Amino acid sequence: MTDRVALIEDRLRAALAPESLKIVDQSAAHAGHVGAAGGGHFALTIVSARFAGQSPIARHRLVYQALGELMRDEVHALTITALAPNER
Repeated sequence: MTDRVALIEDRLRAALAPESLKIVDQSAAHAGHVGAAGGGHFALTIVSARFAGQSPIARHRLVYQALGELMRDEVHALTITALAPNER
């Protein structure tokens, strides 16, 4: 696990108490991509009760809020799959 993945995981676990969490670092596939030098590319699948009754946009906002400045400093691109427990 990379330091960036650990930071992302810590933030998400603290803020959203996920039942399941999978973070895939896809940065190597984007080496040389313009603008990617400052942050990594990640794919996130998260299942949390906090997403129940929330729209997809609201769920993404909760993720972005949990990550805070990591979205500016450590993450260049983030693909999010955010599900409520009954949606697995």
